[in-house]
Amino acid sequence: MMNKLLLLFFLTFIFGNYIAQEDIKWLSWQEMMKERTEDSVKKKVFIDLYTGWCGWCKRMDATTFKNPSISQYMNQKYYPVKFDAETRDTIVFNNHQFINSDPSYIKKAVNSRGKVNWFANSILDGKLSYPSYVILDEDLVRLMIYKGFKQEDELLGILLFFGSDQYKNYHNFLNSQWANSLQKNNSKSP
Repeated sequence: MMNKLLLLFFLTFIFGNYIAQEDIKWLSWQEMMKERTEDSVKKKVFIDLYTGWCGWCKRMDATTFKNPSISQYMNQKYYPVKFDAETRDTIVFNNHQFINSDPSYIKKAVNSRGKVNWFANSILDGKLSYPSYVILDEDLVRLMIYKGFKQEDELLGILLFFGSDQYKNYHNFLNSQWANSLQKNNSKSP
């Protein structure tokens, strides 16, 4: 039943998007924080961590992020944040200030590798890979990290899973399955 609902939801977005196409309304970290404070109903946050030298990041921008279903759903259900993992900007999050790991470092060229911002390092648990995507809940608690290029259907599945709160039901399902397996194992013990 749930699969049929998700399929119906997906098809509605595909056909509905032929009428009106919009781009993802990317925000900076600071813009997202400001918008969150002004909104009475908070949304989840989707962070696209990229670098200027990352070819797969550019491919995501040119393909997957251009998909009208993805852009419409992203704009509706998330604060979409585009975050340069090598930014020199100071990021304030959870009463911490995150700066670039080497603010004095000067890149040889615009598309050459730079030094990571400590926020990117922190939110990715030190496992730096680009592109990476982080989903935060409405209270800015990290739900998941995804890495690498994503095709349209794969990213839309991720967005739907978290945007529709299915992850909460899945978590409850896993917990009940675990409890049932423990109960069965305990009943077999002498």
